[in-house]
Amino acid sequence: MTPHLADTPVIETERLTLRAPAPQDAESFVAFYGTERSQFVGGPMEPRPAWNFFCTEIGHWAVNGFGMFTVTRKGDDRAIGLVGHWYPLGWPEKEVGWVIGDPAAEGQGIAYEAARACVDHAYCVLGWDTVVSYIAPANARSIALAERLGAARDTSATPPARKTPDAPDALVYRHPVPEARA
Repeated sequence: MTPHLADTPVIETERLTLRAPAPQDAESFVAFYGTERSQFVGGPMEPRPAWNFFCTEIGHWAVNGFGMFTVTRKGDDRAIGLVGHWYPLGWPEKEVGWVIGDPAAEGQGIAYEAARACVDHAYCVLGWDTVVSYIAPANARSIALAERLGAARDTSATPPARKTPDAPDALVYRHPVPEARA
């Protein structure tokens, strides 16, 4: 028997399939977290903590009913990243985040395509009234992606943008509702 997450949606875009994380995805996730490329998303990590973190992704789905999707190219089930919904215990706001672990997949608009689908899913299917992305100040590529998605840095003082307990210096980017996008 292959374990799976029952009732987990599958989102398809023009080029991608976003599906539930599966056991076969652990190897690429652990490999990514062993590199310096993971520096803005909690890494680098040794294999065991990275594997535990991957299992947290699966547990997030089981506890919350939503989570990060494994991103694959249509017709190829190999994981190239995780993109999706994140709201663990203690997180101040519901987030859409992205991690493209396969360096060969960078620069092709994959993170944009997947994140756009997940922001839309958060608003239109999950019924969220707001969506943020928490981004390390030095992560210029993620900042550029958030801005390309139409998100704006939340610098409001009233109320102040709420920060994560894990990264109090993170920038908060707030995504517009689909109808408000240009």
